[in-house]
Amino acid sequence: MQRIAMDSNHQSNYKLSKTEKKFLRKQVKARHTLLRHEGIETVSYATQILVVANGGLGNGVSRNQLFPVLERFGQVDALLMPPNKPYSFVRYKTVEESKKAYVTLNGKEIVDDLGQKIILYFNFVEKAQWKELGLQALPPGLMVIEEIISSEDEKMLLESVNWTEDKDNQNFQKSLKHRRVKHFGYEFHYENNNVDKDKPLPGGLPDICDSILEKWLKEGFIRYKPDQLTVNQYEPGHGIPAHIDTHSAFEDEIVSLSLGSEIVMDFKHPDGVTVPVLLPRRSLLVMTGESRYLWTHGITPRKFDTVQASKNHKSGIITSDVGDLTLNKRGIRTSFTFRKVRQTPCHCSYPLVCDSQMKQAPPSFPESDKEASQLEQEYVHRVYEEIAGHFSSTRHTPWPHIMEFLKALPSGSLVADIGCGNGKYLGINKELYMIGCDRSQNLVDICRERQFQAFVCDALAVPIRSGACDACISIAVIHHFATAERRMAALQELVRLLRPGGKALIYVWAMEQEYKKKKSKYLRENRIGQVKKEEILDDASMQELLVEQMPNVGNQNSASSAPSISDSQKGGCNSRKVTNAKLPIHTNRTSFHSQDLLVPWHLKGNPGKDKPVEPFDPIGSHDPSPVFHRYYHVFCEGELEAACKTLRNVSILQSYYDQGNWCVILQKV
Repeated sequence: MQRIAMDSNHQSNYKLSKTEKKFLRKQVKARHTLLRHEGIETVSYATQILVVANGGLGNGVSRNQLFPVLERFGQVDALLMPPNKPYSFVRYKTVEESKKAYVTLNGKEIVDDLGQKIILYFNFVEKAQWKELGLQALPPGLMVIEEIISSEDEKMLLESVNWTEDKDNQNFQKSLKHRRVKHFGYEFHYENNNVDKDKPLPGGLPDICDSILEKWLKEGFIRYKPDQLTVNQYEPGHGIPAHIDTHSAFEDEIVSLSLGSEIVMDFKHPDGVTVPVLLPRRSLLVMTGESRYLWTHGITPRKFDTVQASKNHKSGIITSDVGDLTLNKRGIRTSFTFRKVRQTPCHCSYPLVCDSQMKQAPPSFPESDKEASQLEQEYVHRVYEEIAGHFSSTRHTPWPHIMEFLKALPSGSLVADIGCGNGKYLGINKELYMIGCDRSQNLVDICRERQFQAFVCDALAVPIRSGACDACISIAVIHHFATAERRMAALQELVRLLRPGGKALIYVWAMEQEYKKKKSKYLRENRIGQVKKEEILDDASMQELLVEQMPNVGNQNSASSAPSISDSQKGGCNSRKVTNAKLPIHTNRTSFHSQDLLVPWHLKGNPGKDKPVEPFDPIGSHDPSPVFHRYYHVFCEGELEAACKTLRNVSILQSYYDQGNWCVILQKV
């Protein structure tokens, strides 16, 4: 095969200019990046297939932009654009055509859909490589009906919404920070995905909806006549966090009409499977059964969606066919979401995530990794997503020992905060390059509003390459994993991120809230009506809230169905595992009586000293202070250190107790 003149391996007497040398460096860097991060091997001889670095859906280049540029140099057999990747593959009919594109287009600028200039770098490959996403099906019980209304009805509905209503109007409602919203029938409360059934709004649903709903009922698209409507207007770039509408609040059927523009909505199963579904303009989304009760649904905030390029694909799943994907610019979308308020408890088939049934059946200690994952989804991830707004309105002081650790790191260190919450440690030391990640989209949004670098991910699978970090911190995160195996996996992930010599600081909540005859602040502040909000448990996923103004609630026996404190101490840190044990609910501001438990948190309000927290009180109860429950595994003395000692290539530099937390500083060797 003939070598290409611009290949970095060429041996020629031709003297390169500064610009050409710079380009060659960039091209070689692109080649190494593709190999290191994606496993894509390039070759130094010409082939029919080129990999186009910077020319992918993941960095804003659409099929409609790239294809015309490529086809100027010959017949394009295929253009493969994997979803969310910053590269694509092009296969030409002949090697000569691909060589011509390689020589002419390498280092050339194109303009992406946002008007930004992007430089393309081409390399030859023997074959196009990407990971298949696999075949997917719509979540059970989900249906998308296209063209459910006419364009005339769409215009009429959009014009019927009065966004400039007088504030003196008794039905006036405030819009949300990132989108305009109006409620009819009942006001939908986003802090708990519920309504107040005792406070219907005046006027009911708009008259204009009656005939449309009657038609849907008659044609069998819906089974119930809705009595609650929420109208949301989404600007491009806006979204809505993944959530499940509260079971006890609404009947089985939830339907949403998309007006003005299409959108991709993401549905996620508790086991992690995500299905992106295209909702076309004027389509009706119907969620019943499993899709309504078990799968979360949400809209990722972005200005472009990855969609099928083929004209005949209008709705449904966005497939993994990389030969048929492109970007679609979002427009202003208005959704009409109709619900039927439930008047009786929910008896669905998903008790683990059903607030009506939780009252009778607290979750059991997980017996498998799958059960642990489901427990964390409901009693960790979902709860913090719900209470993130309240968290953002409070102020929190960084902990001294954590500040000392960060300020002692060398200038220029790359530091990852795994479970960064609202990002309060990301700006401690301006001499560091800090990046945060958290499982909560709402918390990551708060970090971004504060101009911090943060992204959403799971602490068991952090998308940072191995050995990249000079240091990591994990503050009050690992105690949320529901099995010893998952806690070890989280520790191993921290070590994987560190370079040799890199350090990690780990904090977990301690079972011993009284240590060396001194009570932690968590126990000392067991009183009503305190004004100052102290931080005891500094969880990046908002555990500061544990120690805010909290009543001493209830007298229930929190050890009634789990190992006692003496049980867990008899064998050191290896507390006995109780088959089918129900997780106890902790009484706030008291000592722990079990290592695995649920800790109540009141969203707002102060129900009073003598009022007990009702276990698994439905989120939508009439109590002015909705109760959420978070899963914890509190660590006993020596447990964290023992776990760290089992890690390979690690030495423990320090192990200590800090105000109700066990802490370890380790170093990768």
